[in-house]
Amino acid sequence: MSLINKKILALVSDDFEDLELWYPVYRLREAGATVNLVGDEKNKEYIGKYGVPAVSDFNFSEIKKEEYDGILVPGGWSPDKLRRYPEVIDFIIYFDLKKKPIGQICHAGWVLISAGILQGVNVTSTPGIKDDMTNAGAIWHDVPAITDGHIISSRRPPDLPEYMKQYIAAFENAKN
Repeated sequence: MSLINKKILALVSDDFEDLELWYPVYRLREAGATVNLVGDEKNKEYIGKYGVPAVSDFNFSEIKKEEYDGILVPGGWSPDKLRRYPEVIDFIIYFDLKKKPIGQICHAGWVLISAGILQGVNVTSTPGIKDDMTNAGAIWHDVPAITDGHIISSRRPPDLPEYMKQYIAAFENAKN
């Protein structure tokens, strides 16, 4: 599927899992999407767990969520930081209400937990937060990736190819 004319917001903060940010960003750009990296500061260089940098295009307050067709939350330790920003929680709740694709991998489930959107949703994540996910009401599966409506989740970097197939396919059913 071509994602030309699609805009996707990718959240970023320090200690993101390098592959879990960059692999999806590059795949989406290859498919024709515009992907903006968004952090708490504009033009800030954030450093991934393994040292790969990512420079934010915008800060949270500059984003008009209505202009975006989907959102990505990378894993690593950054989700624990990201979920502390009211703007991030607002983004997730908005995309959930509008049924626009929400991608989360590894520890990114923490952000969706904090947004309170996982009750009855089929998900996966790193097994390390399985209890957090189920305590938030999610139905956890030990699979590479799973789609439940507009929420696409994955476990870890080796699962990225399956995750991105499902995330890109979610745009066919999105109500944008």
